[in-house]
Amino acid sequence: MLTLYLVSVWLHILAATVWIGGMAFLVLVVVPLIRNPESRPWAATFIMRSGLKFRTVGWVCFGLLSGTGAFNMWFRGLRWGAFFTGEYRENPIAVALFYKLLLVGAVLVISAVHDFWLGPRAALIWEQQPDSAEATRFRRLASRMGRANALLALGIVFLAVCVVRGGLPG
Repeated sequence: MLTLYLVSVWLHILAATVWIGGMAFLVLVVVPLIRNPESRPWAATFIMRSGLKFRTVGWVCFGLLSGTGAFNMWFRGLRWGAFFTGEYRENPIAVALFYKLLLVGAVLVISAVHDFWLGPRAALIWEQQPDSAEATRFRRLASRMGRANALLALGIVFLAVCVVRGGLPG
């Protein structure tokens, strides 16, 4: 059983690395690239296509993270019922996990809105009407949601460290 747990933890870390690494690549490489005036003729098409590819990767990672996270939690003796009864408050690790799960829930909601509605709409409007106020507005909103998710992801990583290190500091 320990081997299965270690494989699950490995998959969990790998999925988190791919997901967060992909977001970092988009924020640190792709966005500055498409803001370059020389990129203007192909930027909208590139962001739409790369966004669709990364959406698939991201949601596969979410699935892996959910499955392995639930198993890892169970293996470590943490049960879902503790979150519904308030019993988790007695365990510092469970408290950190509770906050991590809240952030995960926020990321899932923001990601769903961004990936399945706002992002595709922004890219489509940008491709069809690149200089319109509507394209600018949707692109900015999509960008803000992406950055919010990236910040929440960093919070999730911090809370994951707290979970494996015994709870929240202080």
